Amino acid sequence: MNDLSPNPTSQNLALRLLAHESAAAGSTTVSAGLRVCERLRPVLSTLTGTLGYRSLLMRALTLARRESVFLRGVEVNADGSLESLPSDVGEDSGLLVMRLISLLAAFIGEPLTVSLLQDVWPDLAVSNSNNGTIINDQRQ
Repeated sequence: MNDLSPNPTSQNLALRLLAHESAAAGSTTVSAGLRVCERLRPVLSTLTGTLGYRSLLMRALTLARRESVFLRGVEVNADGSLESLPSDVGEDSGLLVMRLISLLAAFIGEPLTVSLLQDVWPDLAVSNSNNGTIINDQRQ
């Protein structure tokens, strides 16, 4: 896996999750990025343990920091929660989500990643096809 270029599927998944979370609460991309990470934390902590999730999130943050100076002050707490996410980070929180999804897919594979995302966001229809991952928002 090339750290500098997440795959298009991970980018698509991350953007859709951010859009979904922003629309769900009428919030900014910053808080949507935080909510995506927070909603993934219990599921991934169960799968990998708290230390495993924290390590995955820290690696995603390290990669995202290469692209955003705003993420340099962000820290990952011992429980895997994020701290010090500045309000001016804007859409850069999406970089963190994209890196997290990309790393997860690299470690456990895209099918299992998609399955985990469906568990967390059941109103997002996410499925694998021969041409990639298809995501549809099922909210009415």
